[in-house]
Amino acid sequence: MLYAFAIYFKIVPVVAGNKIKNIFLPAFTLSLGYAAVYTRLLRTSLIEIINCDYMKVAKAKGLSDNMVLIKHGLKNAILPCITLIGSNFASLVAGSFACETIFSWNGIGKYAVESIKAKDFPVIQGYILVVAISVIVLNLIVDICYIYLDPKIELK
Repeated sequence: MLYAFAIYFKIVPVVAGNKIKNIFLPAFTLSLGYAAVYTRLLRTSLIEIINCDYMKVAKAKGLSDNMVLIKHGLKNAILPCITLIGSNFASLVAGSFACETIFSWNGIGKYAVESIKAKDFPVIQGYILVVAISVIVLNLIVDICYIYLDPKIELK
């Protein structure tokens, strides 16, 4: 990716900087693998939902197929994707180690790797604590999104 986008096409710089275009390549690299999984999961969910009664009623009202999918189908089909986002967040943070090192991006992942090499245990413990808290908070946000997206789910 560095060779293609930075050297061959000269779209982004090779070395990281402070501009917004410098984050494109690392973000694209981290998201590329997940995009295929989420697209496949969303497609499978939409295929399952398309034969439901409420989708047939929406088509009978005269809405176009695209509008039916966007307005009625996507809201229910996105739920498995939201669940997967919550569970993949930890692996996304773990992938940032390699991404920050390859793209010369100074971030918390690169700092954690340097701390592991230097056996700086308080920094390693702090990093693990920050990652664990952020995973817990993201899973809480995912649960809250479920309540708003699916009216069948209630707090008890």
